[in-house]
Amino acid sequence: MSRFRKLALTVSAVALTVAAALPFPASIPVPVDFQPEGIATGPQATFYVGSLTTGDIYRGSLRTGEGAIFVDAAPGRPAVGLKVERGAHRLWVAGGPTGRAFVYSTRDGSLVADLLLTSATSLINDVTVTNDAAYFTDTFNPVIYKVPIGPGDRIGEPQSIPLSGPAAVVGEFPNWNGIDATPDGKSLIVGHSSRGALYLVDPETGASRTIEITGGTITPGTADGILLDGHTLWVVENFANRVLKIELSADLTAGEIVATVTSPLFRVPTTVAEHGNRLALINGRFDLGFPPPFGPGAPPGTTFDVVQIDKP
Repeated sequence: MSRFRKLALTVSAVALTVAAALPFPASIPVPVDFQPEGIATGPQATFYVGSLTTGDIYRGSLRTGEGAIFVDAAPGRPAVGLKVERGAHRLWVAGGPTGRAFVYSTRDGSLVADLLLTSATSLINDVTVTNDAAYFTDTFNPVIYKVPIGPGDRIGEPQSIPLSGPAAVVGEFPNWNGIDATPDGKSLIVGHSSRGALYLVDPETGASRTIEITGGTITPGTADGILLDGHTLWVVENFANRVLKIELSADLTAGEIVATVTSPLFRVPTTVAEHGNRLALINGRFDLGFPPPFGPGAPPGTTFDVVQIDKP
């Protein structure tokens, strides 16, 4: 091997080592005035953030901080909660006040499906995806919407599953919000914002029971996105600017708050996703104004960002 080739290989190896050692950026800007709410992660440190106002999807790298608009959404497709279905290369999006869900290809950003979940007044807030279905919460109504996923990744017809038990009790706005599922898809965990409560829900029947929390309380009115990570549940408290780490019992019926995570970079974070030993949160900045149809939104020129923190 020539000396030149040996030198080139050595330089390449050093460059790769330096790149691997670089820290993930603590703050990653998304477009000015984007008004985000949902965040999801995909393979290779990719993240997706959706706009409440335009429905556009921004895709970036948690490793480098680089990114660009990935989906230039058609009018009338707002994006709230997001979830990546990695095996099928799809991004599921909760459609807010439209009563709809949108599914995009993570390969090219094309629209895969536009699904009507309900024609009633609604706020389709968040979504989780299992091997055989996608499930959505509705902030206005005590119901879970199920979209079956069949053989060959075929998307089925949406179904409504009425909640029963304690999760079905309507509180002050906002009501049902974050949602996640166990890996086997046999149980859902649903958060209720105004009550600061968590519920274990049977995805087949809608029957629910309260997850009893010790070690502190979830601040009523602030519980937003949730993330199930093994038997750890992360709960974002938006206006409190913190994330709770809750260790759940083996049967998921009880949990203990074991850590409260804060950061000077939090500016009303709304939802959370993970990549390895890091959490990624999107700052919604709702303190500057709720977006339409609930308010005027943040003033023009408002900046937004993704914040990365290590799991405690």
